[in-house]
Amino acid sequence: MILGGYQKLTLIDYPGKLATTVFTVGCNFRCPFCHNPELVDSRQFTVNSNLEKEFFKFLKSRKGKLDGVCVTGGESLIQPDIFEFIKKIKKLGFLVKLDTNGSRPDALKKIIDGKIVDYIAMDIKNSKKRYSETCGYKTDIKRLELSVDLIRNSGIDYEFRTTVVPGIHAEKDFADIVEWISGAKNYYLQKYREIKILDPRLKRKTKGKKIDLEKSPTYHLYVQKQAGTGNDSFIFSMNLPDYLKVQSINGVDEKKVTQNLKIPTDLATDREFEVEVVKK
Repeated sequence: MILGGYQKLTLIDYPGKLATTVFTVGCNFRCPFCHNPELVDSRQFTVNSNLEKEFFKFLKSRKGKLDGVCVTGGESLIQPDIFEFIKKIKKLGFLVKLDTNGSRPDALKKIIDGKIVDYIAMDIKNSKKRYSETCGYKTDIKRLELSVDLIRNSGIDYEFRTTVVPGIHAEKDFADIVEWISGAKNYYLQKYREIKILDPRLKRKTKGKKIDLEKSPTYHLYVQKQAGTGNDSFIFSMNLPDYLKVQSINGVDEKKVTQNLKIPTDLATDREFEVEVVKK
């Protein structure tokens, strides 16, 4: 394993647990807003067996005092021996939280099937359409979609999260992300901080920019004429996350839609209508 170091105690990296965080080195993404830039390029590090031995010696001394270990990076799943590394942690009796960018669903599946992690956190960098430009790497969206599905159906505690970067993200991006991971148990937004980042040039792009995350996103409601009825009878269908509700359709209050929403009488096929949604 190529390790960059470890933090002996964290109260925030593993939700609800006292933990230590171990940092693996190397990442296949080049997100300009990365807050661990020193861990991105593995060429700056070499395999240090002494550091790994020191880490496990530390863990043995903390049995019964710490609850778990957060394995983060860099991107941990690009390490060829990550499975055995996590397995050694589990054998010591610790809970394991894994942080990942989701680019290696093959390695992720092996770890899930091996039942050696207790919590998974996956970073969602942006909406699917803007993923590659956001993380500075030609991403395979199919692999990311597979990772999202693997995590949602794993039976393991998990979270998805996005670092909100003004100048890179727009309000609509988050509506698209929510639609993508619809049904997820936890989705968190992290505040972007310019204390230490991979690409300092990003500061020019973010300067003076703000994102209004309270702004209601616009979704689409599909309306189809109901067969065998009059021209004023329609079927309204829409998939929303559990925490959202319809506020208005085409600017008309949702409760008044049946009386006031004007729909062409010759409607024969599916059409799209703008729908405003708000938090319940």
